[in-house]
Amino acid sequence: MPQAAIAQVVQSLPKPDDVNLLIGAEGFSDASVYQLENGLLMVQSLDFFPPLVNDPFIYGQIAAANSLSDIFAMGATPVTALNIVAFPDDKLDLSVLTDILRGGDDKVREAGAVIAGGHTVRDVEIKYGLSVTGICRKEDLHANSGAEVGDVLVLTKPIGTGFVTTAMKAGKASQAAEDAAIDAMRTLNNVASASASAVGASAVTDITGFGLAGHAREVAMASGVTLNMQLSDIPQLPEALDYYRKGLVTRASASNRGANEDDVDASEADPELIELLYDPQTSGGLLISVSQDRVDSMLSLMQDGGCAGAVVVGHVSTHDKVSIVAL
Repeated sequence: MPQAAIAQVVQSLPKPDDVNLLIGAEGFSDASVYQLENGLLMVQSLDFFPPLVNDPFIYGQIAAANSLSDIFAMGATPVTALNIVAFPDDKLDLSVLTDILRGGDDKVREAGAVIAGGHTVRDVEIKYGLSVTGICRKEDLHANSGAEVGDVLVLTKPIGTGFVTTAMKAGKASQAAEDAAIDAMRTLNNVASASASAVGASAVTDITGFGLAGHAREVAMASGVTLNMQLSDIPQLPEALDYYRKGLVTRASASNRGANEDDVDASEADPELIELLYDPQTSGGLLISVSQDRVDSMLSLMQDGGCAGAVVVGHVSTHDKVSIVAL
């Protein structure tokens, strides 16, 4: 659903009054956080969506990586996951579903968690994802609300999955572009999360359906700051902007723009690069706000752990009229 529609619905719901619910839906965080005993926190999230690729195993991997990402964004360790499945068993062979679930299980195991069950319904369209539960201690919790003036902004994966997957569905994506997008989408954010925790990053969020602008704006608003984004430094998937130029754009790009552009100053930005802000991502990277004196250590940890694509894309300044300045 569009970002503005979700916000409208959430704001109309009754507010929870459980003192142990530290973070709920009203904060637009990546996951909920519930206080358990002995300082332990339970972190929960769920996500699911229709196939972006034809291979059911790869689809399962991507959907699982996407679902796990919210837990990593909060600095938690995934423990259990439940499969969420909609499947037309009256039209497709069950071997397709088996491969989807195998793909999901593969990524859950890689994350060090376990599939504990799930629920399946018949539907005309395949949908798959996970409900994930993780744990962490309060001192290790990441939030999207702690960005500080003077921090630098680090993005850990390239942008452009919306453009490329649209081209894939239209049969117009090159093999190189398709392979790069699949590789990015099924890569876990565990190394990036652990590296951010190790250096005490100020704020963290993952970049998914609301696009870089939507999720960055949430960080800016929650932190009371302005995020300055150098668009030419944002890493791009191969050929992503080429597909944009050919009109291979998702409907969510328009809704992301509509929800966020009034709070973005892009007066000095390249008009094409601005589109990177609004392209919806699937299983995107983490956007991390970290102090200048810790960013090199964090990037080094990421490099050592195999997260080689992380780059500095901007900095945090005092709030001034808008949440995002795109340069």
